Amino acid sequence: MADPSPTDSMNTVFETSPDLLFIASVDGELLSMSRSLRHSLGAERGAPLTLAALAHPDDQETLSDALTKTRNSTAPARFDLRLRNARGPYRSLSCHAARAPQGDTIHGCFWPRTVSGTSSITARLFDAMVDYLPSSVWVLDPEGRFIYNDGRLLGAIGIDRHTLTGKNILDLYGHVEGVTSHVRRSLTGEVVHYFTRFDGGAWETWLLPIRDARGDLSVVLGFNIDITSVHRAEVELRARLAEIEQQQEVIRRLSTPIIEVWDGVLTLPMLGVLDSARTADVLQSVLTHINQRGASFAILDLTGVEVVDTRVAGYLVQLISAIRLLGAEGIVAGIRPTVAQTIVALGADLTQIVTHRNLRAALSHCIAVMRDRGTTT
Repeated sequence: MADPSPTDSMNTVFETSPDLLFIASVDGELLSMSRSLRHSLGAERGAPLTLAALAHPDDQETLSDALTKTRNSTAPARFDLRLRNARGPYRSLSCHAARAPQGDTIHGCFWPRTVSGTSSITARLFDAMVDYLPSSVWVLDPEGRFIYNDGRLLGAIGIDRHTLTGKNILDLYGHVEGVTSHVRRSLTGEVVHYFTRFDGGAWETWLLPIRDARGDLSVVLGFNIDITSVHRAEVELRARLAEIEQQQEVIRRLSTPIIEVWDGVLTLPMLGVLDSARTADVLQSVLTHINQRGASFAILDLTGVEVVDTRVAGYLVQLISAIRLLGAEGIVAGIRPTVAQTIVALGADLTQIVTHRNLRAALSHCIAVMRDRGTTT
């Protein structure tokens, strides 16, 4: 079997290689491109293209100098430029090219431009990240000028990828609240992490200073990620929690209503389970009402209480003592047999608490005391 010709081998490489390979004339006309480069540029097979037509206007001089160098020498040239591509207006690339020793063609390879010249596989992984994640990545020089900007998030806010290169971030976004202070801090070498909220959206931003071997600031790496969905979920959760707290407050008030049944006589009917947390709420509420209304009696009606926990008896003693300190008399009415047994089993001393069988008996007691004092009408 005959060995494949050099032309066939080259065609196979160009059709199967994942790298962005090209052959160009010394004037920059693209004579042949790998399938990966054609796909990246959105170029049709056989369509005439030149590097000058694809390059960003600001990079024309760089391209011209590189072509001149390769025309005059077989030494390889390496340079950076931005080329129009299928995914956006321009893509930042690095290029390694050299003139063929025999002939008037230039052979070269592009790869995604990175800050430190990472490997090809790393560059592809980085490309995948900026193409598919809701994020943007950018690099600033020590003066605050963009030397790189890319990411899917840019397109979502109407900014063409790579078009900020060469522009100063402080000139573009210095008016945005917090940007100037955060960027200036990062340019002094400080790692900065902050959140930005705008028009219903939210971004999380990291600014990471990168230093050279001497310890001087080389660049600042910026990373934005869209956390709008997380922010909205947080806002909704906070609103829901606030609503639940309001409902719980309403329930607490409804479950412990304080009623002034007679001039100077307050009653507090309790229902259900009387636990420590609920009794603490009752203590605060009763004392506040006694102080505000100048009440002389406070009746705690336990007729509707079926269960008490182990600390309630102690709270009842504290409540009655606190009521007395405010110059009023505390009365407990309607203790059920099961509740009485629990309180006795706990060994609580309730001898200092006035108790009555039911609310009616407690009210009669209050009326009798006020009559003796001559305060009834």
